[in-house]
Amino acid sequence: MKKYVTPVVVASLSATAACAQSSVTLYGIVDSGLMYQNNGTTVGSAAKGHSSLKLSPGGWALNRFGLKGNEDVGAGTSAIFQLESGFNIANGSSQFAGGLFTRQAWVGLANERYGTLTAGRQYTAYFTLLSPYSPALWLTGAGAHPGDIDSLDLSYRANNSLVYMSPAIHGFTFGGSYAFGGVPGSMNAGSAWSAGVQYVNGPAGIAAAFQRVNNATPGGGAWGENSAVSNGGAQAAVSAINYGYITAQAQQRVAVTAGYRFSPAWDVSVSYSNVQYIPGLQSAFRDTAIFNTAGTVLHYKPTPSWDLAAGYSYTRATQANGISSEAAYQQVVLSQYYSLSKRTGLYAVEGYQHARGQTLSGGKVVDATASIGDSFAASPSSTGNQLGLLVGLNHRF
Repeated sequence: MKKYVTPVVVASLSATAACAQSSVTLYGIVDSGLMYQNNGTTVGSAAKGHSSLKLSPGGWALNRFGLKGNEDVGAGTSAIFQLESGFNIANGSSQFAGGLFTRQAWVGLANERYGTLTAGRQYTAYFTLLSPYSPALWLTGAGAHPGDIDSLDLSYRANNSLVYMSPAIHGFTFGGSYAFGGVPGSMNAGSAWSAGVQYVNGPAGIAAAFQRVNNATPGGGAWGENSAVSNGGAQAAVSAINYGYITAQAQQRVAVTAGYRFSPAWDVSVSYSNVQYIPGLQSAFRDTAIFNTAGTVLHYKPTPSWDLAAGYSYTRATQANGISSEAAYQQVVLSQYYSLSKRTGLYAVEGYQHARGQTLSGGKVVDATASIGDSFAASPSSTGNQLGLLVGLNHRF
């Protein structure tokens, strides 16, 4: 990362008479490699899948560049901001349609005693508090729970949102967020809110959070473009796992994540989530669909250069909407990362998922198909099994 520190002499050009410093940091990630899967098709398709080998637009981390900065405004308070843009290294296009800084764009105030309040497009408090023990931390998007159904990876960002995070108080950090839907005549339609708490004590930590996301379209149906959290097109966590429920009136997530460091070389994390897709009058399903997921990740750092991890997760849906054999997904992911320097590394990730039972697609009951983590959400298997491999180079600046 490169920092540019601007003293008061420069700041005075903006007619601000203050004796403080401001700083702006330019940062980013450039990541590319190869992605292989033995059986791939498109979400919602009944076509037979085929093996493929292609360039990965970010296997260890998605490509991005951004600016973040702060200015000390006195009394322990700083003005802060972050602008972050994602891009596809394979063709140079933007990660998300509709703008430049679509990964993050927010501004706010931070106080060492009272906490931080920010406004803009940003991660919810749900994600921020749970993320230190996310399964994707060492297993990448491939290690996210199937289809990233519980939003523990990076898929969900909220527009028009306010986020408050408290300072650490005896190991506890509290947070909450609210995103305005912007639908005329309704405070609820299209809105999203979350709240949670995190506790850290030495080598151990645990977090719990709740999140609700409302459709901007009354009664459910096609996910409204005015929804504070996108659920369609390129900005979505839409996969073969939840494709049958994207017409929900609302989505709810409750999750608990925890971790423990045994030594400088070994640490383990565990996670549990309960996800509900709640129907409305215009939804393509009638009963609330519930997915429960439990998972664990073991991380081992044998030398300063090597990071190794192994993870397992089990996801099971409930019987509803005419389904007689509920869907279940078992997933195993391995990862290896070798640091060539402090900023550059080589990686390999191997994932396998087995799906069984039934789910919904287009309002019809169909056999559940595999979709490894979040990395393969756009190309799920046409059967109950999928093998995926990622190898590449990651550079951070």
